[in-house]
Amino acid sequence: MSFGQGGGPQWGSDGQQRVPYDPQQGGQGPYESRPQQGGQRPYDPQQGGQAPFDPFGSGPAQDPASGRTPDWAALADASAAKTRRKRLFLLGGGVLATAAIAGIVATAIVSSSGDGGSRSAGNTAEKLPGPEALPSGASQPEPSFASVAPPPPPDPKDFVSDEKKDTAPLTADSLFPGKKLTMADRAYAKGATARTGDCASAVRSGLGPVLQRNGCDQVFRATYAKDGIAVTVGVAVFGREAEAKKALQQTDGSVLPLKGAGVPAFCEGGPVCRFTANSYGRYAYFTATGYTTAKSVTAGDRTAFRAGDDIAEFTFRQIVRRGNVQASAAAVDPAG
Repeated sequence: MSFGQGGGPQWGSDGQQRVPYDPQQGGQGPYESRPQQGGQRPYDPQQGGQAPFDPFGSGPAQDPASGRTPDWAALADASAAKTRRKRLFLLGGGVLATAAIAGIVATAIVSSSGDGGSRSAGNTAEKLPGPEALPSGASQPEPSFASVAPPPPPDPKDFVSDEKKDTAPLTADSLFPGKKLTMADRAYAKGATARTGDCASAVRSGLGPVLQRNGCDQVFRATYAKDGIAVTVGVAVFGREAEAKKALQQTDGSVLPLKGAGVPAFCEGGPVCRFTANSYGRYAYFTATGYTTAKSVTAGDRTAFRAGDDIAEFTFRQIVRRGNVQASAAAVDPAG
């Protein structure tokens, strides 16, 4: 190895060319590093060694002085690949961790529902106090229930079947209120009304003795008229239901037609009239239907029959209503 000026260039292990030390030019040692003209030191496979280090792993390092630009696309691909590998690794680890936790939870549930859970329930039951140790609660009053069932609601018919219960006011106006009555689309004007304690004077033929014999107390009468047809209804009042029924069975005759208040005499002097009789509770009621002229009522006379039936139905409803009103009052105030 020559240290003269004419000697060939010397190369260091760092790839830099060494020149002899010249005291006149300064320097730090026998050789001074000086960049090789023309770029980096060529790599010679015959002499061994390896290429200079490339910090990005893309091949031999480039000399900055050469002006070459690194392969940024390759570097970006390498960085993206590395990031994907890291992401897959983390994802796989998360899945494994989740599976492991699920397995632990399932094992815990199965273990708690097995014999251990039964033993725990048994131990808890053993620790509960027995019936003799529980408080009796004698300090609190116990609910009491009536041993007798409440009485059934009163029957409205009972109040109109016996004079001892049927104590509501009874007059001709309470039985036959208003100035007219209407049944369906048929309106009847009310004529004269009457009340008598002499039951025989309000009837005719053999009905008088029947009423007296069975204990009749009084008779109420009212007359209704419509289109030349008049109907008189008479209500005979007895003390008990049995007396009214017996009088009905023995009926012979009819109620005496009542004229006046715009209604002329009818069912007198020969014309045929229609008569009915019925009873409800301690009341027996009778009707006499006829024309206000000399005309007779025949078997097929639907108009006359319907008029008599309307007045009889109305009277029946009035007696039933009387029982309902008194039964309702008794249910609200039994003592009254």
